[in-house]
Amino acid sequence: MAIYFVGDIQGCYSELKALLQQVNFSTENDQLWVAGDMVARGPNSYKTLKYLMSLGDSVKAVLGNHDLHLLAIYAGIKKAKKSDYLAPLLSAPDVDKLIHWLTQQPLLRKLPDENVYMSHAGLPPQWTIESAISAARSAEKKISSSQRNKWLARMYGEKPNDWYQAKTKTEKFRYTINGLTRMRYCYLDGKLEFNCKTAPEDATDNIKPWYELTTNQIQNYQWIFGHWAALMGKINVEGLYALDTGCVWGGHLTLLRWHDKAIFVEKSHKILR
Repeated sequence: MAIYFVGDIQGCYSELKALLQQVNFSTENDQLWVAGDMVARGPNSYKTLKYLMSLGDSVKAVLGNHDLHLLAIYAGIKKAKKSDYLAPLLSAPDVDKLIHWLTQQPLLRKLPDENVYMSHAGLPPQWTIESAISAARSAEKKISSSQRNKWLARMYGEKPNDWYQAKTKTEKFRYTINGLTRMRYCYLDGKLEFNCKTAPEDATDNIKPWYELTTNQIQNYQWIFGHWAALMGKINVEGLYALDTGCVWGGHLTLLRWHDKAIFVEKSHKILR
């Protein structure tokens, strides 16, 4: 069995299928671990989500910020933007099943028998691995519960950006969503920063990439994440794998085969659309 990790698909269905064809992906023998943001801004979120759901137990996904936003749109909490190209998905006859499947996906996954973790954005510096798992499980229960819409309405906002100031259930939920699905940079004291999306060499001196502040937490672990297209997969930190390579923006989709760390890419088909 081969385990593959893939970065932000964002509705790039044709690239995903071509990439899996490259490696002769088998639903009977292989697993596909998806680092979140399965939908939005690409041309075919509907086919992407339907295909991933059809893979059954061979797909292991985590939720990204765009996936959570889709849940809020479906619930009527937010309105869809034309640029997200979600209309075919939202009007599909099986949209209820697809949304239900999405609500059952976690925010954080661990590879069995290995100290390997995957979340959409990374690990907030103010957390240990154990506290990240605890916070993720608490948030996941809310997202998959009958009270989901109430909690989705509460996830928007950038405060608190300091875990130690998150006192209420709502504040802890919001911080957890932001830390695991929206984080790129943090202030030097570990607080989340939300405005900067550039490559690290272009960032200001008062912030650092989250992974430069988690040295102690992840020294015995490996972490797979997406979300940060500006990195284009280039990260000089041992044990970390950045898989968002901006396919939806004209870059490419990246697949990591875990046992030998081989990288496979499929260039964006954007010019063919």
